[in-house]
Amino acid sequence: MKTRIPALVAGTLVAITLGALPAAATGHSGPVSLRGTHADGATYAIEVPRRWNGTLLTYSPGYGRGAGPEGAPAALAGNDQARQWLLAHGYALAGTRPFGDGWVVEEALRDAAHTLAVVDRVAGRPSATLAWGASMGGEVVAGLAELRPDLVDGALPYCGSVAGPVAMQNQAFDAAFAVTTLLSTPVKLSGFASAEEEAAVVAEVRSALDQAQPTAAGRARIALAASFAQISPWSVPGTPEPGARDWAAQEAQQYAAFTSTAFSPRYPLEQRAGGKFSWNTGVDYRRELRESGRLEQVRALYAQAGIDLDADLDQLAAAPRTQADPGAVAYMARHFTPSGRLAVPVLTVHTKGDNFPTVTQARAYSDAVARAGRAALLRETFVDGPGHCTYSGAELLAAVLTLEHRVKTGAWTGATAPALNRLAADLAEDDPGLGGSGFIELRPGRFLRPFTWPTGAPRT
Repeated sequence: MKTRIPALVAGTLVAITLGALPAAATGHSGPVSLRGTHADGATYAIEVPRRWNGTLLTYSPGYGRGAGPEGAPAALAGNDQARQWLLAHGYALAGTRPFGDGWVVEEALRDAAHTLAVVDRVAGRPSATLAWGASMGGEVVAGLAELRPDLVDGALPYCGSVAGPVAMQNQAFDAAFAVTTLLSTPVKLSGFASAEEEAAVVAEVRSALDQAQPTAAGRARIALAASFAQISPWSVPGTPEPGARDWAAQEAQQYAAFTSTAFSPRYPLEQRAGGKFSWNTGVDYRRELRESGRLEQVRALYAQAGIDLDADLDQLAAAPRTQADPGAVAYMARHFTPSGRLAVPVLTVHTKGDNFPTVTQARAYSDAVARAGRAALLRETFVDGPGHCTYSGAELLAAVLTLEHRVKTGAWTGATAPALNRLAADLAEDDPGLGGSGFIELRPGRFLRPFTWPTGAPRT
């Protein structure tokens, strides 16, 4: 019996035909199918196929329900079609779900290492270990790429919060501050006493937004506030992209995404950090608007409404500001704000219309990597469309194979949108269930509130 294993050669998907060799011929044992629980309550899953090719992918999940009596078990991947393809083609998979809910980055970094130790024990040391993860899991993977080069050889953060939690939450805070100020909605934006108090605030703001949206002045002010969070003008999955100058349609998309983007849960993160970690002292909102990429839209909507943009910017400048607790900032920075000091190759995937994180986080990440002198280790890729973590199996596999090629050859062959689309199309031709591909060439605009953890500061 023969097995055909797709592989990257000079940027093209080709088939390598292997005979029915025993697992020992690759130096790795299999099959292994294992589920377990670490000492701290985190769960893990490991699958090693009988004919393991030596490469392991270790998966970190996004923000949400953690392990525990009522939590979800560990997953091996974030896409079922990709998971099936990888196992069928000789790749071993591992996944870890930390115990507890919410922003469990501290635990996730530790528990991923524990899971890899189990793989070594039950199946042998992989010839290559690739870390991949979605959303918050993408940030965990970025952390492994900097902190644990002894454990991973490459990293694939997709739809990942790679600007770090401090920058991401400051960006959201700016939009929340602006909209509540401009819509005269005096609510608390941080320092909540309970999740219920925060939920009540969000409901009040949502009501104010709903009342403002039918009016021209309300739409203009929502667009201004959205510019500070760089909320995408194409945010709603399943809808066509608004025209480049269709300001009203773009604002409607921003309005639809505003509450979930600017008011993502803050209370559980502050509880974990021990205080307020967002601030807007010293922020110049005029400059933020100029650099947001949304200035033309905002000016047009203000002109249509017949209201004074300068007056609203003056109001924001005069409004009371919020300071952060340095200790809380330090906690969130340690868990985890990328410094850019990559120790292994990293390939990121972002969606153009994502808001969790916004695509400009990719720019913040590449800027940090460049400042650290590690640009040769990073490639960033982008998929056309709105929504969060909505990648097809073919898109994810194309990224995985491209990263694997970089790890094994030292060359970033095929890490361009045309090459990734060709590779994804070849994969889908053999397995139509993997879906289509929409990689595009994109240079994101500047991220407005970058934050890099100080060089040399303790981070673990």
